[in-house]
Amino acid sequence: MTLDPPLVGALVFALLFLQIILHIPIGVALGVSGLVGVGMTAGFGPALQLFATEPAAVFSNKELALLPMFILMGTFAGAAGLSGDLYRLVNAFVGHWRGGLSFATIGACAGFGSVCGSSLATAATMSRVALPEMTRRGYQPGLAAGAIAAGGTLGMLIPPSIVMVVYGFLTDQFILTLFAAALIPGAIAVLFHFLAIGLLVRLRPDIAPAGERVRWSQRMKELYAAKAVAVLVLLVAGGIYSGIFTVNESAAFGAVFTFGIWAIRKRFDRRSLWTVLIEAGSTTAVIYLVIIGAQIFTYALTLSELPELIVAWIGGLNFAPLAVIFMLLVMYIVLGAIFETISAMVITLPFVFPLVVGLNYDPIWWGIINIMVIEIGMITPPIGLNVFVLHKMAPHVPVKEIFRGTFPFLGADILRLILLTLVPALTLWLPDALGLAR
Repeated sequence: MTLDPPLVGALVFALLFLQIILHIPIGVALGVSGLVGVGMTAGFGPALQLFATEPAAVFSNKELALLPMFILMGTFAGAAGLSGDLYRLVNAFVGHWRGGLSFATIGACAGFGSVCGSSLATAATMSRVALPEMTRRGYQPGLAAGAIAAGGTLGMLIPPSIVMVVYGFLTDQFILTLFAAALIPGAIAVLFHFLAIGLLVRLRPDIAPAGERVRWSQRMKELYAAKAVAVLVLLVAGGIYSGIFTVNESAAFGAVFTFGIWAIRKRFDRRSLWTVLIEAGSTTAVIYLVIIGAQIFTYALTLSELPELIVAWIGGLNFAPLAVIFMLLVMYIVLGAIFETISAMVITLPFVFPLVVGLNYDPIWWGIINIMVIEIGMITPPIGLNVFVLHKMAPHVPVKEIFRGTFPFLGADILRLILLTLVPALTLWLPDALGLAR
């Protein structure tokens, strides 16, 4: 019996979500669902061939070659203690403010996120660095953990970002343009988090005491101690945007540089090196598996014609384009609370991306909005992943308390999302000013 292609597409989605419920890894679930979908529409012979052609295409893609380099850079930086350098530096300048350690945490999360590229890794790393210090200084536990969970969401927004590389590959967008487009939204994100903390400690001064003012001599010492971070950001980011390095060359240089810092500081031995390499390798393997599965899954949906039908159906509703965008944003906040960023994105891109482009929205702008809204979901109840990472790292802080601590940041994030959605120029101005391809 031959099934209509759209029905096959619906069955493919049902099979995918069944596998997710059964806790099958998302990359495997995407590949299996794609295999079934292509097999039911084009035959299982061509479907099985995809398991040879798609991995070969992904592994030989030069743009994706920077993924393991950025991942290595992040793991080496964490092992070398660069996150602690950042935290102490920012704290030296703002720690005397009321709630200053919270400001320092957000600033350090943004800085480390620019090196690490992962929200979950940023949250986990900063919980080890910042949470004990805030607890020792008498900060309310919910605010302390909430600041780390919210700050961790900056890890995927501040370039270089792993998920931006995946988005650029899956949608055929220029990665350097995505990096440039994220700079102003990233700065706005940090500013809005600062404003949320400032308002909160003004209304409730008891939850975050003010620290002692650090002398300028000590600030200069911390600035000198964090010189490795400054050099790394300057060479990697500056090399990319000045055109001295390609993105791939910059990623490779960053990995070598952070490994050198780790070696100079004599913090590693054979066992720690092996641990870090295993961590980086396993993360890279998972991401590559998700990309390969997403490619096969997208092929199946294309054959089913389901994305075109969805786009046509939504177009027939005669909703204003902005109303459609806001409905998508609500959907992504829910998905972000359930799935990790890359998983939520690759599952929905086959039908969301054509819809957004069909509404005449810029794909670079949508990439930044897409990443940002899923990141908001990662601190949204009831299943915000960053919150549960924090609880795992600090089981003495109840999940309810962490969620309560994220609420001010969640409000700031919603306002920021609305602003950047209504004013796309805030995202697109810098790539245009730099003359980057769009």
